[in-house]
Amino acid sequence: MNPAELDPTLNAQGEISQPLETHAAHSAHSAHSAHTHDDAGNRMFGFIVFLLSESVIFLSFFVGYVVYKTSALEWLPPGVTGLEIREPAINTVVLVSSSFVIYIAERFLHNKNLWGFRAFWLLTAIMGSYFLYGQAVEWSGLPFGFTDGVFGGSFYLLTGFHGLHVLTGVLLQLIMLGRSFIPGNYDKGEFGVAATSLFWHFVDVIWILLFVLIYVWK
Repeated sequence: MNPAELDPTLNAQGEISQPLETHAAHSAHSAHSAHTHDDAGNRMFGFIVFLLSESVIFLSFFVGYVVYKTSALEWLPPGVTGLEIREPAINTVVLVSSSFVIYIAERFLHNKNLWGFRAFWLLTAIMGSYFLYGQAVEWSGLPFGFTDGVFGGSFYLLTGFHGLHVLTGVLLQLIMLGRSFIPGNYDKGEFGVAATSLFWHFVDVIWILLFVLIYVWK
């Protein structure tokens, strides 16, 4: 009797036919893809947990600022009547706008347009750098220092801690920009870009809250 009649996966010589080999290869590829997807999902979940922990730190600073401001008899340092809002407002517009720019960069990468991604990604880093420059200029012109009362300490602590996060975001963006020139870098996913973008949105939201607390709330 012909072996193929006993097992449809065997040919007339008793060898495994190609469809079974193809099915096995497809199953192995599917398993690898599922493992890669799960690994990326776990990394993103871990990164979100990290951002939540950072949120708790900022929240504690916010609460402390509100408590001190509402309970202090003399909130502003002697000779200081308030903060200039014009330049910080410009910096705020630049930083918040960069969230839209980095989103456009992500869409270019999703559509496999690397040069479009690089252009808008670099523009985001430039906007973040401009924000840091504007903050440095503001600091240099302030009539009070870190040790000038609770307000002085709170102001430099909050804006400085946030500025450190902005600097971190810019450095991450430059690293991702450099990695975009590695051939096949995004064949296994775009976790680095997605995580950096999420971190940048987080930084922007935190600054909006800080701007309202420090500059808008009189």
